[in-house]
Amino acid sequence: METLVTSPAEGIASAAALLAAGEVVALPTETVYGLGAAALDPAACARIFEAKDRPLSDPLIVHLPSREWLERVAVVSPTAFRLAEKFWPGPLTLVLPRLDIVPDLVTAGQDTVAVRMSSHPIFSAVLQAYGKPVAAPSANRFGRISPTSAGDVVAELGGRIPLVIDGGPCEHGIESTIVLVRDSELHILRNGPVTAEELAAFGAVRGQVAGISAPGGLASHYAPRTPLMIGNPVPSPKTGLLSWQAAGEGFARVEYLSKSHDLREAAANLYGAMRRLDAAGLDLIIAEPVPESGLGRAIMERLKKAAAR
Repeated sequence: METLVTSPAEGIASAAALLAAGEVVALPTETVYGLGAAALDPAACARIFEAKDRPLSDPLIVHLPSREWLERVAVVSPTAFRLAEKFWPGPLTLVLPRLDIVPDLVTAGQDTVAVRMSSHPIFSAVLQAYGKPVAAPSANRFGRISPTSAGDVVAELGGRIPLVIDGGPCEHGIESTIVLVRDSELHILRNGPVTAEELAAFGAVRGQVAGISAPGGLASHYAPRTPLMIGNPVPSPKTGLLSWQAAGEGFARVEYLSKSHDLREAAANLYGAMRRLDAAGLDLIIAEPVPESGLGRAIMERLKKAAAR
């Protein structure tokens, strides 16, 4: 299969037509590039799992073309409504009780569905043209580093999918925050651009919940092929450094998350820096830890999953 990379002007109508035909397309979002398929069509969603080599036990996020679709796919509590009003469109995924319209394949057989609305103008335009929800995990091979550019998508899925719309680099660079909403309690299943501090205004913020599987929830994920460890930098001629504070002398290659120690810049740079280090022919990547507050929690969550083997 030939993978066509196209501009937004040429690609939006083509992407909508492919979605309607049951195909998959790679689209930019404000978080990372997503691999989209018609969320209400199980056969179309099966193409996502096939292209990514994704296990069927890992649920998909359903992206909505408008907030009006929320009550058509899920049971929505007052707290969930308030969160949607505040953070949508944007990088927050809500996990809510599902309705029967959502295929079992999308939810991995669970009684909950993960939903969000993207703020990216290209993604939004495609959904508006298609008119229905789109399931879209990250557009990479399962467990690998998520793509933040069209080139990353081609490196991961070239020859496996028909179309990539090139929307330039992603704003946030890491996946959405995932929150399970239960009454007035918010359980963070994946940290992301919407922080625990921001969520605290809407209910008691808790951790993981037993028995709930969330996208990207496996222990090992977002991983380079090169072994990665988190710790204090020890220079070596075949070791690369993913730097937060260190100057990087003595390493074969150094990638800086943010020289100004800006966590949002670090998040946006994270996956690109990991990819460049992974392509450098190193024996090991050492990642310096970042402060585990605010967006730093999301960065460290990704690094810990990348280091898990």
